[in-house]
Amino acid sequence: MLFWIICGVLALGVAGLIAAPLLRGAPEAGDTRTEVALYRAQLAEIDRDIARGVLSGEEAERTRVEVARRLLAADAAAPQVAGEAPRGATLAVAVVCVLLIAGGGGYLYTRLGGVTAGGPMPDQPRAARLAAAEELRATRPSQDEMMAEVLAETELPPLPDDIAATLERLRTAAEEAETDPGAWAELAWIELELRNYERAFAAQDRLEALLPPDSPASRRATVQRLDMMVRAAGSRVSPEAEALAHALLDEDPENLAATFYLGLLQYSTDRPDRAFALWRGIVNDGPADSRYVLFARDFIEDAAARAGIDYTLPAAAPALRGPTEEDMAAAADMDPEAQQAMIRNMVQGLSDRLAAQGGTAEEWAQLISALGVLGEEDRAAAILAEAREVFAGQDEALATIEAAGASLP
Repeated sequence: MLFWIICGVLALGVAGLIAAPLLRGAPEAGDTRTEVALYRAQLAEIDRDIARGVLSGEEAERTRVEVARRLLAADAAAPQVAGEAPRGATLAVAVVCVLLIAGGGGYLYTRLGGVTAGGPMPDQPRAARLAAAEELRATRPSQDEMMAEVLAETELPPLPDDIAATLERLRTAAEEAETDPGAWAELAWIELELRNYERAFAAQDRLEALLPPDSPASRRATVQRLDMMVRAAGSRVSPEAEALAHALLDEDPENLAATFYLGLLQYSTDRPDRAFALWRGIVNDGPADSRYVLFARDFIEDAAARAGIDYTLPAAAPALRGPTEEDMAAAADMDPEAQQAMIRNMVQGLSDRLAAQGGTAEEWAQLISALGVLGEEDRAAAILAEAREVFAGQDEALATIEAAGASLP
């Protein structure tokens, strides 16, 4: 209430300052106007003295010039007084000014300011705000409830016949290729995009059952499940998705997907300070071409502003990549040690990116070949075995990878 009283007093004060000149009468002419009248009378008296012969022509001219100079100086110093307006019109304008400033300002604040149905918004101490944020996080809907809300918001039209036929073929192909992880991974995402959530997660279950536990492919499938859960919940992080993210971080404390989604949870439950702390690490240190890093870059400045943190988004780092033919040609002119250092840095960058977010069969083949060139046959063989798991059942991709593996000693 004190805030409203202060605002009201300030508004009335400003309105009073504007209305005061309107209510004030015309200023008195004062001594300066008296001087002007006196000098004009003297000029008239000079003309009369000339007519009576009291003053000669030369003397009269000198006197006239002196009096005229004083008249001009007095007139310039005199206040300019406008004609007095009608009293009723002046009062009306003053009242309108007061109403526009005080009444209009109050109306705009009720429309745009912090006003609730019960009056001005009460103070929100930090402890109360933190408790409210914690309650918001603790009472959010479950995964199933969030998915039901998404389905209720938009009613999808029936699938066109050709798309429905294609979907049935994919389902049949996945069932026939029962042990092909790639087929089930593709089907899971297609079912998810069509909002067939039950079928999507059933396909994801089949995919994860085919992968060896604790393998890189299994961890990537877990990240895919997390992606699917958040997508199906309307870009919200349910309690179940939060638990899965924590499980991923227990295995890999630097998991980008889990870190980003836990930040998204904090951001959406009024804890931008925690979201900023989570996202800052992956923005600063994560691979530049990781989609989770790109997502965090989109959100982090707003999170910092909401948390009252002075933050400037750093320039995006160049994307990690493997050595190209141009890179290898450039390295040819270097001394042997510099060549090795350059090539190893680029190969490590490619390896890190594939480990963090996967890649195409060509990129895996490139990594295998590069490790063979560097003489790291054991590591290349391990990457080859991992790539076979990732692209199991994808004949064309496997052919690319096997061709790279054939070049190993």
